[in-house]
Order: sequence, then structure tokens, then C-alpha cells
Amino acid sequence: MDVYEVGGAVRDWLLGQAVKDRDWVVVGATPEQMLAAGYKQVGADFPVFLHPETREEYALARTERKSGHGYHGFEVHSAPDVTLEEDLKRRDLTVNAMARDAEGHLVDPFGGEQDLADRVLRHVSPAFAEDPLRILRTARFAARLAPMGFEVAEETMTLMRSMVVEGEVDHLVPERVWQETRRALHEARPRVFFEVLEACGALAVVMPEIASPLEVREGGLSALARAVAISDATEVRFGALSSKLEADTADAFSERLRVPNSCRDIAVSSAALPRWPRPLSADWVEKLIEKADAWRRPERFEQLLMVMEACGLDAQAAARVREARSRAAGVEPRALMKEGYQGKALGEAIAARRRQAIEQVVEGEADDA
Repeated sequence: MDVYEVGGAVRDWLLGQAVKDRDWVVVGATPEQMLAAGYKQVGADFPVFLHPETREEYALARTERKSGHGYHGFEVHSAPDVTLEEDLKRRDLTVNAMARDAEGHLVDPFGGEQDLADRVLRHVSPAFAEDPLRILRTARFAARLAPMGFEVAEETMTLMRSMVVEGEVDHLVPERVWQETRRALHEARPRVFFEVLEACGALAVVMPEIASPLEVREGGLSALARAVAISDATEVRFGALSSKLEADTADAFSERLRVPNSCRDIAVSSAALPRWPRPLSADWVEKLIEKADAWRRPERFEQLLMVMEACGLDAQAAARVREARSRAAGVEPRALMKEGYQGKALGEAIAARRRQAIEQVVEGEADDA
């Protein structure tokens, strides 16, 4: 049997980037041979094995045949007579359809190396159209490689548009859409992911809430671009993307994509907040702190504030809000109890002192103006 390094590892090696994950294809072997060599099988749909020492994935060479709709609509064939080229041909993009043999020689039957040089993301074969998830993956790779000048090939964009028109994208399940979206939010230029989906018509199908109107989409993408420089938290970036939605729409958007509760919470909270005044007011800051549950959940408050920064709240004002919360949080109930406050009076005293601390910080802003 022959073993080849394949996919992203080869692509990143040719680009001179650090290789994070290595995947391998084994040609000419059976599952029984792999198990006898000490590999552990983990693939349910097709034979994938973990190396006994490195724990890296080794998959037997396979082909796929379309048998239904969506991501799972495939019949997989794996046998010792499946060639490396047949395995590579089923892959999505030419830049991901290259391999290296044991001596380090490049195997590139579909021109991936040239497409890397030309900075083009191009589909390997017409079989690309059989899997709608490839549209999302292509958009995600465009977001990752955009700083290097990569763009989607026009013929691939045309193919993706036809997939949308033919309804193949309708069969994508929310979990897979969110999985690719979450990954895209952490690529080098996340907004490119959504721009590619918009360009091929898929955004209106998988994320209609942010696809239109134009001011919602562009406002959210602009906020997302700024959020990249502010935080790498998924909650902050998703909150920025959703920031121009109404609160109920943000809730429905999050529910339909089945995003984690932490992302949904930030998206809905940021959408529900009124526009901040300039200069800041103590009333607004106090309302923000209460709505963000900042006393019990300071990390949530910080994420919400970063979303607001991505939406245009200037750094000085954000620093004021942080300072106001910090000072107000410093009010000690025990100290007030020593002063004789108890029960309802204690709660009122805590609220009054916190309000006083907020006012002192906010009024300081007014004094500076």
C-alpha cells in the first residue's frame, strides 16, 4: 500500500504557511490490513483510521456517487483498486486536491499548484455541484486566503449560482451552515465569506435575515470587519454581524441557525439596546449595565460592549462605560451593612451608591468635553 499526504497540508506547504493538521490517504489497502498494522478505525460512513502513534487521520482512497440531496446524499466506495487520482478528483477545489508521496514529490493532476500561483479558487470537476456544502467551504477558503489575493474563479462562481437556482442549497441543514459560519468568523477576512455567498445567491437562502435589505447586510458586515480587530470571540463577531437586526429578528436568526446560547444572547441583547447618546448619559450607562446583567456576568457585559465598539462606539466612550461599571461594582454591601443598612433599605442603598459611582464617571466625561 502507498501513503500520501493530502489536502490542506499540501496547500499550506506550497504557500509557505505553517501546517496545522495533516491528513493522509492510503492507496491499495483494506480495512483489515490497517487494523492489523495497529490503526484504530473511527470512520462510520467510510474507512478512516487513526495512526497508532501520531493519532493523525489516514483514510482509504475512495470515490463518491450522488444518491440524494444535501451533504449526506452520497454512496461511498472504498477498495484497494481506487487510485489516488480518483480520490483527489472527488475533492472540492484544485488547491485542496494535491498530494505528496513518501519522497516529498508533488502529485497534482488538476492544476492546483498553478491555481495557487494565480491566486484562484477553482472547482476540481463538475461533481462539485453534487454537494451544496462546497459552496460554504469555498466561501470560507476565500475568507481565509483573501489577504493573499485569492478570488473565486468565475466558472466556479457560475457553477455555484446554478446550484442555488436548482435548489441544492435548500437541503443544507442548519448545523452544517453554522459550523462553516463559525469557522468563517475566525478566518482572516470573515466578511468575504458572506460576500461570496451573496455573489452566488446563497446568502438569501441560508441567511435571509442578514441578506437584505442592503443597509442591514452592509451595516453588519462593516461591524464584523471592525470586530475582527477588537476580539476573536465568536460571540462578539456574531453579535457584530447581527447588529443591524431588530431584536426579534436576531432571535429568530439565531434560533434558525441553532447557534450556541452565548452567541444568541449577545446578538439579541445588542439588537435590543438603544443607540448610545453622545455625550454619554448616566441613565443610558445604568440601563446598559442592568440589561447586560453586568454585576453577575461581567464577561457578557464586556462582549456586548465590544460589539458596540464594532458598531461605532468610540474607544474613549467605551473606556468610560467600563470604568463606570468597575466603580459601581466596587460598592461593598458589607460596608453599607456596617453603616446600619438592612433589608430593603440595604438594596436601595446599594443601587444609590452604584448610581452615584456611574454619575461620577459620566460627569467626568462631560467635564472633559
